[in-house]
Amino acid sequence: MEHCLSGETGLYQDGTQGQSVGSSQPQAHSISSHATGLSIKRCDFKITMNNNNHHTEQISTKRLMVRRGQPFIITVSFSSPVYNYLQQLKRTFLIVQTGPNPSKTDGTQVEFPISRLGDQKQWSAALEEQDPCFWTISVNTPANAPIGQYALLLHASKSYCLLGNFILLFNPWCQDDEVFLANEAQRQEYVLNQEGIVYWGTENAVLAQPWDFNQFEEDIVDICFTLLDIGERHQRDKDHTQRKNPIYICRTVAAMMNCDEVRGIMTEYGTGKYYDGTPPSNWLGSSPILRQWVALKCKPVRYGQCWVFAAVMCSVLRCLGIPTRVVTGFTWAHNTNSSLNVDEYYDENGMLLTHDKSARVWTFHVWNECWMARTDLLPEYSGWQALDATCQEKSKGASFCGPAPVQAIKEGDTEVDYDVCYFFAAINAKCHIWIHKTDGILKPACICTKYTGNNISTKSVGSERCEDITHNYKYPEGSLQEKKILDKVYRRIKTLETTTSTKSEFSSISTALEEPVNLFIQLQSNSSLLLGQDVPISVEVFNPSGGEKATHLVLGAQSLHYGGTSITQLWKKEFHFILKSNEANTLQATVPYSQYIKELGENHLLRLTAMLRDKDSYICFAQEEIRICDPPLIIKFPEHMVQYQPASVEISLLNPLAETLEKCVIVVGGRGLIYRQRKYRLGSVQPGSTQQLRISFTPTEAGPRRLTVNLTCLQLQNLKSYKSINIAAA
Repeated sequence: MEHCLSGETGLYQDGTQGQSVGSSQPQAHSISSHATGLSIKRCDFKITMNNNNHHTEQISTKRLMVRRGQPFIITVSFSSPVYNYLQQLKRTFLIVQTGPNPSKTDGTQVEFPISRLGDQKQWSAALEEQDPCFWTISVNTPANAPIGQYALLLHASKSYCLLGNFILLFNPWCQDDEVFLANEAQRQEYVLNQEGIVYWGTENAVLAQPWDFNQFEEDIVDICFTLLDIGERHQRDKDHTQRKNPIYICRTVAAMMNCDEVRGIMTEYGTGKYYDGTPPSNWLGSSPILRQWVALKCKPVRYGQCWVFAAVMCSVLRCLGIPTRVVTGFTWAHNTNSSLNVDEYYDENGMLLTHDKSARVWTFHVWNECWMARTDLLPEYSGWQALDATCQEKSKGASFCGPAPVQAIKEGDTEVDYDVCYFFAAINAKCHIWIHKTDGILKPACICTKYTGNNISTKSVGSERCEDITHNYKYPEGSLQEKKILDKVYRRIKTLETTTSTKSEFSSISTALEEPVNLFIQLQSNSSLLLGQDVPISVEVFNPSGGEKATHLVLGAQSLHYGGTSITQLWKKEFHFILKSNEANTLQATVPYSQYIKELGENHLLRLTAMLRDKDSYICFAQEEIRICDPPLIIKFPEHMVQYQPASVEISLLNPLAETLEKCVIVVGGRGLIYRQRKYRLGSVQPGSTQQLRISFTPTEAGPRRLTVNLTCLQLQNLKSYKSINIAAA
């Protein structure tokens, strides 16, 4: 008796060998001469050819990785000529099975004959070529099959043989798959690109941060399925067939990304120090986070914030085959509980007062978009779906949001699943300013309404350019179309309030804040400044009333977390002056570098405030957010680099500060350029001087490659730079 050989053994999600046919079937074994006179010598899964055809060659060259809705080829070799036994083998079947308990009843085990013709709509096998000692078989997978790890068996007469194991993924190249994406350039970007950019900062000073998705590193696909297993176990979900649905996969992954200490991939840390973990800004890519999660026996990795959650989720979903991108929106209304109002409270010195769980306006927020057909909704809702893994203070259900059709968000169709109302509120809520006076009274401030949802951006296809996609989410501010959408939402609010006894999802905008304009103020500063520079402030005040006014102006500067909470007030300056009727006055001030450097915060954000009041306690308020930029970190490649030929790169750091940068450490990474990350200690960099580091390496992959550099020292914690180069093939 000869033994059945498989192309590779493979594991089920629980780590057991993929040998079982099911509870009602015997263990897989070779088809022996004792039973049928036939034995299988080996099965060739043609991994190189199949993986190339299925766009999975980057994942593995050793395991079969295929995409649903597209056939793959295998060759079964027999120990002796098949025609001697054809009479006994008139019906020969293949069996595929997935999940811990495969069953024909729920569709996780399917048996189908090997015939002359296959069926593209369902599991089928077509005999493409035959020889006395081998069969070449084309195996077709349906475009709606559950993704996962499968075993493939041959059933002849009463015997079963394990041919091998394979992984089945979503297929954006297949028109019948719900994640089908017609544009090849977009498929290359949103499925196959392993290098990305995450945008943050302020709407007027956008910062590009490099991120390595690394979704095709060899062990990542197994980690992704482990993530699904744990998420399903936590939800007590035993229906493995739901893995056919990209909506289900997106929601399961989002629920696992940022949750409790029992099952989440990462722990969120909003403020403070990170002594017991890694600061969110120090991560360079997804694979170290996912691997650390496995090493911790699936306990949360410390720490992450919105851009880290979105970047890691992008890696997981791209790995599974769902086209995904990372999206950043500036001035995002968070924790609104679907309200279209956000209130910000300040004291009389201009210091922001915000409770941890209250609704507030974030300087920026990062989420994902996934591409899919919404077969559960109207056709116009297919396309990009917003998916947010960052926890929301929701009254019921999971704390993540989505997938919500972006088109539904734009049109104000707030009743559409999933969580369209939350996204709509986050980018359409109006922010009102209140002053908490020393006597405890809340006083509304006169200010032009602060709009949310500005400058929604993502990385453009095929380049490192920032693409503004705000128009996908909302009509132009102040346009007739925007007014029409808002009116529709308010009408729905009123309808809900009159037909139900409970409070509606939205609360309308208050009109009680309208007062006659007695004073006018405008605050200006540079939107971004280099670390070490003083912050110049220019304030223009105007008295449009018919009488003279004695005024009091308070300027303030405070360091800010990106999530809309204040760290501390760094600086304050007061002015007293008389403004005549219809008089304008311009005042200048400067926030010294020495005042902000020690409490700048991880994201280097400052909020400048100007509060003008008269003797009648009329308060006029203005604010501006700026970002303090890190000193430049310059990467210089040689003009020409060739695969497998030694090369070097020069990294230069200029210290613009008046103090020494101490304990400088540089971490360098680049897929196809450098194997794993490297760490170099620079020591100290003197004030005004430039420190250079030359690194030698040998590129192993041709084509566009990117080098990422991250510097940390006592004074700087988030100095990143990157540069791409095209490596010529050897």
